[in-house]
Amino acid sequence: MAEQFEMRVIRGVSVPVRDGIQLSADIYLPDTEGVFPAVVIRTPYGKSTQTHHDTGTFFAERGYVVMVQDVRGRGDSEGEFNPYRHDGKDGYDSIEWIAEQKYCSGDVGTYGGSYLGRIQWLTALEAPPALKTMVPVVTPSDPFVEWPTGVPGPHSICWTYMTSGRMQQNTALVDWEEIYQTLPLVDMDVKAGRYSERWREEVSHNYLDDWWKEICYQDKFDDIDLPVLHISGWYDDEQVGTPLNFYGMTHTDKNKKSKSSQRLLMGPWSHQVNVSTKVGDIDFGEAALIDMNAYLLKWFDYWLKGIDNGTDQAPAVDIFVMGDNKWRSENEWPLNRTEWRKLYLNSGGRANSRFGDGTLEKEVQETSGTDTYTYHPKYPVPFITEMLSHQIGGPDDYASIERRDDVLVYSTEKLETDIEVTGPIKAEIYASTDAVDTDFMVKLLDVHPDGYVQRLTDGMVRGRFRNGMEHPELLEPGEIYLFEVDCWNTSHVFKKGHRIRVEIASSAFPKYDRHLNTGDILGVTSDMIQAEQTIYHDAAHPSGIMLPVIPR
Repeated sequence: MAEQFEMRVIRGVSVPVRDGIQLSADIYLPDTEGVFPAVVIRTPYGKSTQTHHDTGTFFAERGYVVMVQDVRGRGDSEGEFNPYRHDGKDGYDSIEWIAEQKYCSGDVGTYGGSYLGRIQWLTALEAPPALKTMVPVVTPSDPFVEWPTGVPGPHSICWTYMTSGRMQQNTALVDWEEIYQTLPLVDMDVKAGRYSERWREEVSHNYLDDWWKEICYQDKFDDIDLPVLHISGWYDDEQVGTPLNFYGMTHTDKNKKSKSSQRLLMGPWSHQVNVSTKVGDIDFGEAALIDMNAYLLKWFDYWLKGIDNGTDQAPAVDIFVMGDNKWRSENEWPLNRTEWRKLYLNSGGRANSRFGDGTLEKEVQETSGTDTYTYHPKYPVPFITEMLSHQIGGPDDYASIERRDDVLVYSTEKLETDIEVTGPIKAEIYASTDAVDTDFMVKLLDVHPDGYVQRLTDGMVRGRFRNGMEHPELLEPGEIYLFEVDCWNTSHVFKKGHRIRVEIASSAFPKYDRHLNTGDILGVTSDMIQAEQTIYHDAAHPSGIMLPVIPR
């Protein structure tokens, strides 16, 4: 049994950083003499929340100093909030400050989710000597990895509004469904009632330029040599970053020590990890929830206290396999035993809606040809989601959405055996358009015997960024292009009697902004035209989806 301590809190402690700004922190620590390792949590959402208090109390009672700090320009901290721009250096200075306090052993870890996760990576790039490990949770990726559109997603204006003052703004006062309809996109801030220079600058940098590269970290894993516990959920709306970060750190060209000290934990969770057995309408069972504090404590005890608790011998990956609704340990990601199987799109030319003739086949069909649909930005295909930015989508039922003719639907026959799909999902779609720019969305779904059409994961490509976010290039109308679509990751068992389904459309609103099809500068125009889209699926154009199938 670990030693337990009484806990005390010192609130509103001023922490100086190199340019003279004072950052405000609450410090939780054991109420006894001695020195203890520290856990640093830096947040734009308020340091004195109940969640942070509970975390600080838990770890302080178990022999840790916990510093919960308002980031620059938020809460009680001085300065101006400019997301991510100061957090690397401010994080370095804060870690080194706490390490020098008389109650700290000099060994520091970091912890936190979402914004709090990404700034841990930016801090790690500054290489503070006292930093020994970090635990980033539901971590956002670099610009345009989650939103490969060149502009912020509509929900981003909700987050910008929420963080537009020193304290949290009440997002419930705004009709976000109406706001997301605003054109041009850049005017969403005014429509929501709070002019934002920050929002307008983000919209103006509509490809991956040097302004965005300044806050990138996923191209710099070679520069980070730390043990990292990566945590997310299959339905986290920023999920793509966590497996990507784990893979990057375990395949770095340098830092052999860090390669063997990475851990990945993926649960059946949304952006709010480990709070419920249910996401949307789907209940993943009692096993869905774990003792997260115990999981974290074991990690920190090993890396910050040197306790030999077997952390170094544990499997590198813990995943929850949905469908089976069981946890399983693995040694790597993606799994070495993966059988990569491509399912090919097929139809008689009428895959429009779930009432059409679209099928998914194990082999490309020689006689298969094309499907067409009309995409009009005025009538986008809905993406099922709440309107607030705290969670975008889930395992929602897309049966009603699939009634639309601008949604192509391709399904297998009912499965004769269970099929497990665990790993990254990629689609290869051959398509043309009569516009100079447009979008293509791909979604993977599980069709239940009762007709429930469960979204698993999805992705999109914007035509002008088909060669990367740094090099926008308009399309040639009528030309056939191969679009490679990253549909993120999943771990799911399609049960016997279910069907595997793929949807293709040209909008998923409001998860992504409506593409206006004109080729104009993104985000600053309201002019729109409809586009005639053609999907090709024949021997010369084998459109399909690549599934990471795990032998049962």
